[in-house]
Amino acid sequence: MYGIVFVCLGNICRSPMAECVFSDMLFKSGASGKIKVYSAGTSREEEGNGIYPAAMRKLREEGVPVLKHFATPLTSSDYDRYDLFVGMETRNVEAMRRIFSGDKQGKIMRLLDCTERPRDIADPWWTGDFDRAYLDIREGCEALLTLLAARGKI
Repeated sequence: MYGIVFVCLGNICRSPMAECVFSDMLFKSGASGKIKVYSAGTSREEEGNGIYPAAMRKLREEGVPVLKHFATPLTSSDYDRYDLFVGMETRNVEAMRRIFSGDKQGKIMRLLDCTERPRDIADPWWTGDFDRAYLDIREGCEALLTLLAARGKI
């Protein structure tokens, strides 16, 4: 099964939101049996914590099922376990390359790089704008779903 890991800094806001949104999209498209979705953080500071309450509220407000979640740090051994690592911002991509000592197989990307307007997804922990984060994540997940279908993964 093809494995995708959404990655942000602490794994309590953006990456678990993306995990929930993308999992819901896969379920609704009938492709949930072909792709397994995870999330992780480049930092250990939130390890074991659940989804940040404002992120959870936003997902529920949008009708997205909230998955059981405990913040998990990304490790160097994850590179061989999963097929694609999707960062929320450039800083996450750079941190993943450090954790993995590079990206020899081209498994790392930024979520919004597969959209018509490549850009970072601002961290709502700092901005407080969970509406904007959700819209950006949804846009990126829709584009990623299209990209994976074009690559024959779905």
